[in-house]
Amino acid sequence: MDELTRIKLEAAAFRGLVEHLQARTDVQNIDIMNLAGFCRNCLSKWYKEAADEQGLDLTKDQALEAVYGMSYGDWKEKYQKKASSEQLELFEKTKPLHTRISGH
Repeated sequence: MDELTRIKLEAAAFRGLVEHLQARTDVQNIDIMNLAGFCRNCLSKWYKEAADEQGLDLTKDQALEAVYGMSYGDWKEKYQKKASSEQLELFEKTKPLHTRISGH
């Protein structure tokens, strides 16, 4: 497979993941973190990091909006629920498995 085709496929897979996460507003970031070690915020940081590496002018808020499909503040207001004590406890237990994002 040539590099351009690989890049196109990876981009399509990323768009599919983002679309799925935008549709699943019932799924909280803490639940994704506890299960998979990354969340919507991580995706937005990877997106911003990639833009920075390409020398593109992309703000943190623009990166968040690209992943959430709306401003982060609007998403939190509409969909984010307060984390339960069980979710927070699991978050702390799984912290060593959470993604490491350079510069963060």
